[in-house]
Amino acid sequence: MAGPMFKGSYCALVTPFAEGGVDEKAFQGFVQWQVEQGTHGVISCGTTGESPTVSHAENRRVTELAIEVCNGRIPVLAGTGSNNTEEAIDLTRHAAQAGADAALVVTPYYNKPSQEGLYQHYRAIHDAAEIPIVIYNIPGRCIVDMSVETMARLAELPRIVGVKDSTGDVVRPFETRRAMGADFSQMSGEDAAVLPFLAMGGHGCISVTANVAPALLSQMHEAWMRGDLATAQSINERLMPLHAAMFCEPNPAPAKYGLNLLGLIGEAVRLPVVPLSDAAKRQVREAMTHAGLLN
Repeated sequence: MAGPMFKGSYCALVTPFAEGGVDEKAFQGFVQWQVEQGTHGVISCGTTGESPTVSHAENRRVTELAIEVCNGRIPVLAGTGSNNTEEAIDLTRHAAQAGADAALVVTPYYNKPSQEGLYQHYRAIHDAAEIPIVIYNIPGRCIVDMSVETMARLAELPRIVGVKDSTGDVVRPFETRRAMGADFSQMSGEDAAVLPFLAMGGHGCISVTANVAPALLSQMHEAWMRGDLATAQSINERLMPLHAAMFCEPNPAPAKYGLNLLGLIGEAVRLPVVPLSDAAKRQVREAMTHAGLLN
C-alpha cells in the first residue's frame, strides 16, 4: 500500500428521522452538502448515526443512500459492527455488495471478549466479505480495548487497513505506527484531541463536529498536511468550544440540534437518547456562533 487508504476529515453522519423512519430526502441533501463543503469522506450508521437504534434494514438503506449520493466523489465507510459476529458479517457483506469503500467495524460490546476473541471476530468478518475493514476501538462504549499487539496480528490480513482510535490515549498512535507502519490508516475518534493525535502519527479524524463544520475541519486537516501548522492550530482553537458542545449531552442530539439551526435536518432522535435541554441548546448555539457558523 502506498500511503494510508484514509486520511483527513471524515464525517460520522447523523441519521435524520421523520415520522418514525429515516428521512431519506433530508439525508441525501445532507450528504450532498457534506460533499460540497469539502469533507474528505463520510461514515454511515456509526455511533453518531444512531446505529444502536436503527434496524438492520434501515442500516442497509442509509448506506445505500450515502453511496448513491457520493457516487465515488468521496469515500463512504459503512458502519457494520455488532457484538454478534454473524450479524456483523451480514452487514459487512451488504456494504461490500452496495459498493462502500470500507466497513467500519466496532469492537464487540457487552460480550467482553478476550484479545483472542477480538482477533477471531475480525478474522471471521474479514474472511467473509471482500471489502477493506477499519477497526473501531472505543473502550469507553465497548468496555474492551483492543491491544496494539492484537491489532498488529489483524493488520497482517490483507483487508484490515486501519483503525478509528477512540481510546483517548495520545501515545497510542505512535505505538500503532511503530507496530504496523505508516500505511496503516489511523483516524482519531476524538475531535478535541486531533492535533496531538496527528502529531503522534495519525492521519485524520472520524468526526462528530464535522456534521456542522465540515468545511472548517477539512481546511484544518489540509493545512496540517501541507505543513501549515499555524492555520491548523488557529482553526482548531476556533472549534474547541464546538467540540465540547457536541458532547454536552448524549451524541447525536447536539449535532442534530446544530444541523437544525443550519436548516439542514430536524432534531428528532430515538430513545433512549432524548432532545437537548434548553441549557445545552444555548451551549451549542454559542459555540457555533463562536466558530462563525451562525450570525
